Amino acid sequence: MQGLVIGLGLGFVLEGVKMMAGDPVLAVFAVALTFALLSSDRIPAMLVLLGLGAAIAVFREPGLLGELGRVSLRVRLPELALTRFGWEDLAVGVAVLGLPQVALTLGNAIIATVEENNTLFPDRRITVQAVAVDHGIMNLVGASLGGVPMCHGAGGMAGHVRFGARTGGSLVILGVVVLFVGVFLSDSVATLFRLFPRWLLGTILLFGGLELAVGAQGSGGQRSDRYVVLLTAGLALWNMGVGYLSGLALWYALERKWIRV
Repeated sequence: MQGLVIGLGLGFVLEGVKMMAGDPVLAVFAVALTFALLSSDRIPAMLVLLGLGAAIAVFREPGLLGELGRVSLRVRLPELALTRFGWEDLAVGVAVLGLPQVALTLGNAIIATVEENNTLFPDRRITVQAVAVDHGIMNLVGASLGGVPMCHGAGGMAGHVRFGARTGGSLVILGVVVLFVGVFLSDSVATLFRLFPRWLLGTILLFGGLELAVGAQGSGGQRSDRYVVLLTAGLALWNMGVGYLSGLALWYALERKWIRV
């Protein structure tokens, strides 16, 4: 599990760097500013970063300010549609969508999320079984009402905590903001997203990945344990499922003393 968390964190770091590569000067400045802000308990780093990104986006694209001025509140409620599934729909969904997603969902949304939560909040531990059942219920209900598949994510949790969100209230605030935008500003989402450049999102993703990777608990002092963690982490950068199965196979072989490292 530690290998999956480390591999996932490093994957986010690499993806964040790719997003920052298009504007390296601003990206480096944003990283340095974030380090400075995270050292302060009084200044919310995320709000400063978002404000900086929005200001630079408007400066670089003056017409954006005019488009934002034309944004208006319009109520648009979601249309709930009860969906009827046939056996053919179920088979196609499992083969085309379900199976290719199993590795990522199992690794990131379930196993890594449980590990990250129990590391960050040892007094509020959760189990793999509980999170897996939660996913199943959430998607069965959502899909039946015409919703899109959803999942948890260790990277999101690490990012939230790194930038100061440590209570359930932070998720309530996020939910209210998302609901407000979806109900009242759904026609203007594309315009609003232009306030957040790729280099800014890459910076946030970078710090979320760093928090995820360095937050993983130690692999122990044994050489064999470190082998398992590093193999799993390295392969998880390429494929979450392959990393998990390979790490499990190596651990089992070492436990059975079939091989030595």
